[in-house]
Amino acid sequence: MSANPTVSNDILTPLVTLLGREHVLTDEVERRFHAMDVYNARELPIAVVRPASAGEVQGIVKIAAGAGVALVARGGGASYTDGYLPSTPVSLLVDTSRMNRILEINEQDMYVTVEPGVTWHDLWQALKAKGLRSSFWGPFSGLKATVGGSASQNSASLGSGNYGISADAIVGFEIVLADGEILRTGAHAAANGRPFFRWYGPDLTGLFCGDAGALGIKASISLKLIREPAFFGAASFGFETFAKMAAGMAAAARENVTADNFGVDPRLQQGQLGKTSTKDATAAALAVAKTSRNPVDALVRLAKMAAAGKRFLSGHNYSAHYTVEGVSKGEVNGKLAVLRRAMEGHGQETANTIPTVIRAMPFIPLYPILGPRGERWVPQHGIMPFSKMNEFHEKLGQLYAAHAGRMQSLKVDKGAMFMAVNTHGFLYEPVFYWEDDRTVFHKRYLPQDYLQMLPEYGPNPEGRALVRELRAEIQKIFASVGAIHMQVGKSYTYMEGRQAAAARAIREIKRQLDPQGIMNPGALQL
Repeated sequence: MSANPTVSNDILTPLVTLLGREHVLTDEVERRFHAMDVYNARELPIAVVRPASAGEVQGIVKIAAGAGVALVARGGGASYTDGYLPSTPVSLLVDTSRMNRILEINEQDMYVTVEPGVTWHDLWQALKAKGLRSSFWGPFSGLKATVGGSASQNSASLGSGNYGISADAIVGFEIVLADGEILRTGAHAAANGRPFFRWYGPDLTGLFCGDAGALGIKASISLKLIREPAFFGAASFGFETFAKMAAGMAAAARENVTADNFGVDPRLQQGQLGKTSTKDATAAALAVAKTSRNPVDALVRLAKMAAAGKRFLSGHNYSAHYTVEGVSKGEVNGKLAVLRRAMEGHGQETANTIPTVIRAMPFIPLYPILGPRGERWVPQHGIMPFSKMNEFHEKLGQLYAAHAGRMQSLKVDKGAMFMAVNTHGFLYEPVFYWEDDRTVFHKRYLPQDYLQMLPEYGPNPEGRALVRELRAEIQKIFASVGAIHMQVGKSYTYMEGRQAAAARAIREIKRQLDPQGIMNPGALQL
């Protein structure tokens, strides 16, 4: 797709007519902010367009297709893999934040249908009022992260222990295709169908899960519902080594009793988790009290937190944190007993402050997009079988050892977070921190009072280049153990090394659904 100097003038007039002047953003500052993620920026789009309905998305698609202009959908912006960054300046960035309605909560048939701009936090609150929840119920970034963004990128966190990733909760889509037509998937596509069930012949719903918007723009997402579990319990464990933590987390995962889980290495344990202000601690205590079942339960939990102080962060190199849920206290206690047996011989139980607070405050401001000392931050991740955890960790350690001198001199540090996904996957998330200047993304997404607490740094292009180099090497290590990725975007090498028949199939599907190649070109390496 080649740049045409007249195309912007030709396309803006009908877009303004369709959406209104205030929802067609052409100011360079606005375009630059929206075309930037946590880590990177690419091309500057012609404009940022802000539709409020599926009909307006259809109108945008038809205007863009007629002009040969690419379309890139953007959710909440809490991403780091170039998924919504335009790869050509002849693009429109479709900001879905105005499409933020919960269209239907069907308590009888147990599904909810939302527009793509609904945040996980807002969905959680709306469902909680009715005693309901989606099975997977969001990433930790759910104050900003949207259901549409997770549907396009896939995400894991809350509910992933029992229920898998975001895609496992989705039962159907309405997709605006490249010709402006709306495609329904699952039971909703049947005659007189409703979006209550996903599988009806080939799984068309799965085709659009994690597609990074390369196959179409999501107009609505339907998710299956469960009753909000009435009881929960929490447990934390400390470990001497990665191998012991990994073995313990794998053993616990195989039991399929934990709702939420995550592990951290020494850097993250001493960094973000250890950085707690009085304001944060007060908010956490209030949240824990509010989520307790009665005043006695609240007092017990708060007393345990006060007694632990920050001791739960000391004495162990690695830690893992769990919540379990159930319809009764007996079920919760039974699951905790199974979890503790699985951890025997691997780790030592410690104060459960962290998972207790996270269950009370599952969605927090995006503080981690900067390091605890104001450094720039970027993660990457791979999901691998349990049998490959130690091999990956050893290879990663060798990479870090080979570059230790350069990392130290260029102010680049590392960390890692871990998660078991259901009973069969281990998510390993290497993280880099480096001293560098802030971007407009950081300045807009983080509260100003928080930013003022942190030191600022000048530009560090050499450190930034080293991080990029190391990330590329880590991708090779992930590939060497057969790891796969969520949030593929344009960062992960989705098509490289792909089995020939699989590569051919995805290219043919892309060609059929998007013959002009206008839907997020470059995503999935298509």
